Amino acid sequence: SRTVDSLLNFETVRYFNNESHEVARLDEALADYEKAAVRTRESLSLLNVAQAGVVTLGVTLMLVLAAFDIRNGDMTVGDFVVVNTYLLQVAIPLNILGTVYREIRQSMVDMENLFALVDEKTDVADAPDAKTLRHEGGVIEFQEVSFRYETDRTILKDINLAVDAGTTTAIVGPTGSGKSTISRLLLRFYDPQAGRILIDGQDLRELTQHSLREAIGVVPQDTVLFNDTIYYNIAYGNPKANEDQVLAAAKAAQLDDFIQRLPERYQTPVGERGLKLSGGEKQRVAIARALLRDPAIFFFDEATSSLDSTTEREIQSNFAKISKGKTSLVIAHRLSTIIEADQILVLAEGAITERGTHPTLLAENGLYAKLWREQQKEEREIPRQSSPVPSSPESS
Repeated sequence: SRTVDSLLNFETVRYFNNESHEVARLDEALADYEKAAVRTRESLSLLNVAQAGVVTLGVTLMLVLAAFDIRNGDMTVGDFVVVNTYLLQVAIPLNILGTVYREIRQSMVDMENLFALVDEKTDVADAPDAKTLRHEGGVIEFQEVSFRYETDRTILKDINLAVDAGTTTAIVGPTGSGKSTISRLLLRFYDPQAGRILIDGQDLRELTQHSLREAIGVVPQDTVLFNDTIYYNIAYGNPKANEDQVLAAAKAAQLDDFIQRLPERYQTPVGERGLKLSGGEKQRVAIARALLRDPAIFFFDEATSSLDSTTEREIQSNFAKISKGKTSLVIAHRLSTIIEADQILVLAEGAITERGTHPTLLAENGLYAKLWREQQKEEREIPRQSSPVPSSPESS
């Protein structure tokens, strides 16, 4: 596992010039493994020697007794041959048993782990009478929703929100305020400890998880790709889609031009977990997946955070066309990306503290206005920065 971890994070290893450190860690792990393997082999060899000694001693004693019986006339030479044959038939399997003992023990451990995995209960299960979600526009409601993970800290407190069909609602707030938890609850990875979540008036607890997730297209903050081609990873959003639909989704996500410059184009492997693609390219693949799915509800979790401003504007323009008439829920860090939202919710310490449109929230001069001013200040300061090469201590 250490080798795989080092290879997956090879860029980080190089950034910090820690190749020798990783080699030392690997040597240490190999040394521990070697010691454990030697101890195992020693114990197995000792077991085999002891068992072989016991079996050999037993066979020898039996043959000695048979020889005495022949001398006394109680057995014939033919009887001695039969006894010797029977003893060999018993001794050989006993010797093999010592050899396979370790394999039997390991198989028993593996079986126990497998059964423990099979017996593991799911965190969220469908109700016995769960129904299929009926699409009636895509209205989302959170009613007095409170949630916490296994810790004592409450993540969401008495959340009330309503997203009308065909509208866009954005959720903003400081890091750790509970924004991403809302997406996990909406997709029913967890159930809230209090309150209800409804889509088109239907409680999520009463719906099948398959029909619920079929209706939602998600662009996550962290995109994970399969070790396959770019085409496969885009088509994963809808395995039944044809080639024209996959290409159209890639173009809408501003990904087609990049793909056409690759030697193998859409058949280019992306590497394990998408290592051959940059963060922005992986994010565009995730966007193409969601667009290809053509769901009733879009959920964007900081979907354009790794994109440059030009690409971001182009994708947002395509989003506006494709998601027209569909419900969209957006978690945003850059406030400039959600100024056109029909409703903006400000989440702080697990509670909704402000709600309204961009102009009304600025007029209230609350947390949203503060975040807006800070981001605008940062954007104005970026062009003023000098060369990225830091000055020498002498010049400063």
